[in-house]
Amino acid sequence: MTRPVSFGVCVLACCTLLVCMACAPPRSGRVVVGAKNFTEQVVLGELIAQEIEAVTGQRVERRFYLAGSYLCQQALVSGRIDAYVEYTGTALTAILKQPLPSPGHRDAASLFATVSRLYADRYKVKVERGLGFEDTFAMVVRSSDAQRLGLRTISDAVQRGPQTGNAWRLGVGYEFESRPDGLPGLRATYGLKIDGAPRTMDLGLLYRALASGQVDMVAGNSTDGPIRALGLTVLEDDRHYFPPYEAVPLVREDSLQQRPGIQIAMDRLAGKLSADEVRAMNDAVDREHRDVADVVREFRKEKGL
Repeated sequence: MTRPVSFGVCVLACCTLLVCMACAPPRSGRVVVGAKNFTEQVVLGELIAQEIEAVTGQRVERRFYLAGSYLCQQALVSGRIDAYVEYTGTALTAILKQPLPSPGHRDAASLFATVSRLYADRYKVKVERGLGFEDTFAMVVRSSDAQRLGLRTISDAVQRGPQTGNAWRLGVGYEFESRPDGLPGLRATYGLKIDGAPRTMDLGLLYRALASGQVDMVAGNSTDGPIRALGLTVLEDDRHYFPPYEAVPLVREDSLQQRPGIQIAMDRLAGKLSADEVRAMNDAVDREHRDVADVVREFRKEKGL
């Protein structure tokens, strides 16, 4: 006679099954493209997806708005996605956990070579040729303050801050405050003076805070749409603190072997985007509230893709 299974055991078994299903890589016939949870990433993810569809004639699954580099990396390594776009400086420090090279050795070519080797050795992931632009961290101020204080570089800002003692009311995203290529190193390199604690907020709120006068400087990204839309000023990183942040697709090696069309699509996209073009697409989505797929489709048509 069999013993009845308790309700608790059934619940435990069901939960275990659900966890296993969530963790298992869905290696279906479709290519799966991922993206982080901000506008530019969704634009680039859509660009890659549309190009693969154009080459292969097969529908690509989108898994966008993944919360940051760590989650994208885990999804890529586990096989839940086949590809996503990363930035070489972020890959080096946040994912591969490598120290920043000295400022004199932060050229894009050597950084790309290091990142490519480590991804291949550790994860069997190919770092594709860059899309043609960098999205570096950018210290951004109101243009009226830049003109009034005579600011062109970050060093200028250290010498001529708007608050007492040349300090700045600073707004930053959550990652920038603590990551190794973020605020701690920036302050050590430049001696930037901050008026109180930096205000941390979602990336989408930084420019609103700057425009409304809640902060005087924000740590944004060089291709952010609001820089163009609001006519803000990006301060030159004259001490070359930030490493290169070249936008590069990361693709699983087994995905490339199984689906050769992915490589054809990546080759067609290599070098096709400028920072201004990315900034314009970001602005079209953020400020004009246009559909991402339409914006990307229009860009591809202009490029003859």
